[in-house]
Amino acid sequence: MFSSIAKYYDLNNSLLSLGLHHRWKRQAVEYLMFPPHPSPLPLGERVKYVLDIGSGTGDLALLVARRLGSDARVLAADLNHPMLAVGLNKVRRAGLENRIVSVQANADGICAANMAFDAATTGFCLRNVGDLPKALGEIHRILRPGGRLVCLEFSRPVRKWLRRFYDWYSFSLLPFIGAKVSGDTTGVYQYLPASIRSFPDQEGLRREMQQAGFSTVDYYNLTGGIVAIHVAVK
Repeated sequence: MFSSIAKYYDLNNSLLSLGLHHRWKRQAVEYLMFPPHPSPLPLGERVKYVLDIGSGTGDLALLVARRLGSDARVLAADLNHPMLAVGLNKVRRAGLENRIVSVQANADGICAANMAFDAATTGFCLRNVGDLPKALGEIHRILRPGGRLVCLEFSRPVRKWLRRFYDWYSFSLLPFIGAKVSGDTTGVYQYLPASIRSFPDQEGLRREMQQAGFSTVDYYNLTGGIVAIHVAVK
């Protein structure tokens, strides 16, 4: 499904979020610079190696590389080759090939050594993995002590009126616009809102991260809880 919409993915993200996804991603990256709790790893000064899981078309990887500076090295990993190809073209246009490496990989089984990364990021990916506990366990394994996972994901709006409006938008308007713009016939824009509905809410995802071994997990609602940033410290 994602292969069929790869070249329209960025355009539809901007249309369907009214451009808000850019702000959401920038806010997520800031939690690599200004951690909410003291950590054995002073991330604002020492983050160098970052794994971006489910990197897709590379937006978060590009933001991380730019925000952390010239010493940062980002591994942009995604299971979907056409999405990675779009992201790689963006990396090349930005002149960041020496700082961002794109690899095809599965979040359920990350081919990296224990404690290989200072931090991990993921944006709108975790609800698509085949085995969420296993993927979180893998992320925990590859992080150094004090390293953190910054996860940006769709969640549950906190107000009832917003939940009702969001459900109408997600299940009625979003599939119509998404399919029209991309010409998709696979049903991906029906799958996406259904995957959001079935994914753990803010507290549920916090519990999943704690069960994976993270010592501290906090979350921050954006746009009324339509999306949330979870920050999990190893």
